[in-house]
Amino acid sequence: MQRNSDILNVVKIEKIIDETPTVRTLLFSDEILSKVLPGQFAMVWIPGINELPMSVMISTEKGKAAFTVRKHGYASTELYSMKVGDQIGVRGPYGNSFTLKQGRLLLVGGGTGLVPLVRLLTFLNKSDDVTLVMGAKTKDEVFFEGLANKLLEKNKHKVIVVTEDGTYGQKGLVTDALENLVKETKFDAVYTCGPEKMMHKVVQLATA
Repeated sequence: MQRNSDILNVVKIEKIIDETPTVRTLLFSDEILSKVLPGQFAMVWIPGINELPMSVMISTEKGKAAFTVRKHGYASTELYSMKVGDQIGVRGPYGNSFTLKQGRLLLVGGGTGLVPLVRLLTFLNKSDDVTLVMGAKTKDEVFFEGLANKLLEKNKHKVIVVTEDGTYGQKGLVTDALENLVKETKFDAVYTCGPEKMMHKVVQLATA
């Protein structure tokens, strides 16, 4: 599914969900972006500021899409600070989607890298055995755990939360938890999204 990348679609922010003290999800109406494949992204234009590439978050409402943004750099902080009724521009979708596999699946994500993995959950078969490992710095920065469990309620599944300071779930990095998982279990496919160093380590462990 693609639209002319030269055409900017201006949308209005209709709802804002505070996920953590530094992460928000902004919902808007866009029929095309509501149906993107897991792994695809859109370009988001923040008027007068900049344009950012962002994964598209799922919405339970038909025809709705969303962006989950962390207050970090200048442009992302401006997007985070927008209010209901404010307008942004979107282009896309772009990029390739994940190759969908069946069987015993491992998903590893950190921060807003969880967004395409959450969308991936909605494309899996109910017969898939899914393990999702999600990482955050501290308990206050954990998000999408409840949503992931809800999306996987008909699957055999396990959601493992890892925090760097140990205030919730396992203590350490997601890759620490991954080391034991790949030793104990043979997975049919591994999906990952997040910080580059984390993804590099995931690939190393998964292919060792």
